[in-house]
Amino acid sequence: MTPIDMTELARRAAEEGILDVAYATVDAPFGPMLVAATPQGLVRTAFDKERTDDVLTELSARISPRVLEAPARLDGVRREMDEYFEGKRTEFTTPIDWQLSQGFLRRAREVCATIPYGEVRTYKQLAIAAGSPEAVRAAGNAMAKNPIPIVVPCHRILARGGLGGYSGGAGLPTKQWLLALEGALSKAA
Repeated sequence: MTPIDMTELARRAAEEGILDVAYATVDAPFGPMLVAATPQGLVRTAFDKERTDDVLTELSARISPRVLEAPARLDGVRREMDEYFEGKRTEFTTPIDWQLSQGFLRRAREVCATIPYGEVRTYKQLAIAAGSPEAVRAAGNAMAKNPIPIVVPCHRILARGGLGGYSGGAGLPTKQWLLALEGALSKAA
């Protein structure tokens, strides 16, 4: 039996228009991260502590069963993330596919994506900017379940009295590291 060349398989699937979700990993300072994209843009990032199989199953169920490891298709976002982690990038230019976000959650995440590098907002400020001033808990939920952490910088959203939480299995040390990288950790105090 001839071994399958995954690079060739990914190339042919993309060429034939049957690669709906491509994924790869990025070496982050706090461990490997999964990145996944559709032809429309980046749709999911996940910290290593999240089970990769669970994330791929979610993508298969919610987007398409045609999910394939195709690192070359994600070279752009992988390069941008490497540059961000090295302190050389302050803004992501990769397109985002918002299909895993709807309603207020999407509005809150879109607002979050516009928060500049090194700046922070509170959950209350996020709720107001997303058009629902009383939806502070919903804003927190939108960040806790953010499908695209780092690129949609939910680490820049703080509780009124300090850091707040950080989801995805990454925990507060990761949030602190990201805020420190951006020179914003002192703003969380």
